[in-house]
Amino acid sequence: MTLAAAPTFIDRLRLGFNGDNVKHDLIAGVTVSLVAIPQSLAYAQLAGVPAYYGLYAALIPTVVGALFGSSRQLSTGPVAMTSLLTAASVAPLAAHGSDTYYAYVILLALLSGVFQIAFGLLRVGVLLNFLSHPVLMGFINAAAMIIGLSQLPTLLGISARQSDHFLLDIWQVLANIDTMHELSLAFGVSALLMLFAFKRFAPKAPGVLITVALLTWASAALDYAGMGGKVVGGVPSGLPSLSLPPLDWSASVALLPAGFVIALISFMEAMSSAKVIAIRTRAPWNENKELIGQGLAKVAAAFCHSMPVSGSFSRSALNLASDARTALASVISAVCVLLALLFFTSALYNLPKPVLAAIIMMAVIGLINFGAIRSAWAANRDDGIAAVITFVATLAFAPNIQNGIVTGIMLSLALLLYRMMRPRVASLGVHVDGTLRDAQRHGLAPLHPKIAAMRFDGALRFVNVSYFEDALLSQERDHPNVACILVKSSGINDLDASGVDMLKNLVVRFRSNGITLAFSGLKRQVHDVMERTGLIAQIGAENIFATDREALETIQLRLNVS
Repeated sequence: MTLAAAPTFIDRLRLGFNGDNVKHDLIAGVTVSLVAIPQSLAYAQLAGVPAYYGLYAALIPTVVGALFGSSRQLSTGPVAMTSLLTAASVAPLAAHGSDTYYAYVILLALLSGVFQIAFGLLRVGVLLNFLSHPVLMGFINAAAMIIGLSQLPTLLGISARQSDHFLLDIWQVLANIDTMHELSLAFGVSALLMLFAFKRFAPKAPGVLITVALLTWASAALDYAGMGGKVVGGVPSGLPSLSLPPLDWSASVALLPAGFVIALISFMEAMSSAKVIAIRTRAPWNENKELIGQGLAKVAAAFCHSMPVSGSFSRSALNLASDARTALASVISAVCVLLALLFFTSALYNLPKPVLAAIIMMAVIGLINFGAIRSAWAANRDDGIAAVITFVATLAFAPNIQNGIVTGIMLSLALLLYRMMRPRVASLGVHVDGTLRDAQRHGLAPLHPKIAAMRFDGALRFVNVSYFEDALLSQERDHPNVACILVKSSGINDLDASGVDMLKNLVVRFRSNGITLAFSGLKRQVHDVMERTGLIAQIGAENIFATDREALETIQLRLNVS
């Protein structure tokens, strides 16, 4: 639940200088950095940019996100989903590995950041809920599979071209499996086994860092690069240069849709982490403030010539598990990245790229959750359909996976509109307890040839007035001798002008046919609308009843039936 009383910027700085907090934040910051450094290198590879872009993204943007966001333990930096979206968005516009490609990645960081800042300033964070959970789960499952499969060429040491059809590219890799580089496969599989072992048997150990250190040493000892293996290579030491991102009007226009999608998806990822943190720590957070913080972090990434960033679920969970108290933990993590950039970049030269591919694969395995799609289907068939179609569309559109999420959003909104247009309508009968219930569900007999009753479960607005009208007219058709139609109105929580106009016309029509239209259990806000518009007077105050029992008894008495 979002809370408005999130700490201010000054509060966050002040909280960090409590002695006990500093000790916990120091441990947490160092712990997270041991994971953040190798992950940043891997996610830069996933985004299609040089490895040091990942380290730059884990430096200044991490500090900016921590200080200007609202969640104290949220760790900002490179993440798998945003990196994949970045590569998918830029690849159609520029050749992979070109200066233009890198410039567009930086520009995309700026555009997505501006979108998020605008969302936060306009306080429209709640509108991001239009991305439903089933759609998000369908997208994440498909994207996680795409991320994992996209690392196969690197893991196998196969040079593979990238086309507009991702699944075809993967098939080509499998078809050319005989050309794989055996030593690259050995490094990749070794990394996977080591990462799995650490996760299974020593989850508190810095397994990613140990794996990277050992296999980088082995790579240097075996001269893996000299034997045809691909390594990270030279990483420039020192701080990133701060300058205005490269601006290109035509490229900006082309990247706007991608910037919007990255702003949306990356914030959903950050928001899910922030919600978990808020529940665990009972600390307040504010979605609009977090939007601004995450947006500023992306803009900072653009100004230090890096890639789009987001709140990391895995590193935030580690931050929380390490008992981080304030945003100071993220600042300390960034300081550790800075030390790596200043003094340890030479040690990264022989880091095998298949090892980075293994890190990415292990990171996204936890994102695959088909149970969430099954649960969505069990809860509501429309939600299940939206999740499945989003999943299939994301795979089908790959590498342009942003089209998959757009398809899912449009479909879920269309299904929502369809449900609003056709709310549940039930013909009623008298239950053994004396209440009016769904006659079909409970197997109840009709009330009486002269009396019909129905229940409408939904707001009566312009999108469904014709459906409501048809339901009432069907009561007239199904009961040729009906003299009164009772509408059980407890499920109607809103009434607009279209609904009022429709009801006025129906009252006139039914009255000319000798039929009385009555209502029971009207909500106060609906009754007020009817009163202001003169609808109560037209229906007749004597035909408005507080309860179903009162309505049924009075109508039976008037018609002299039982």
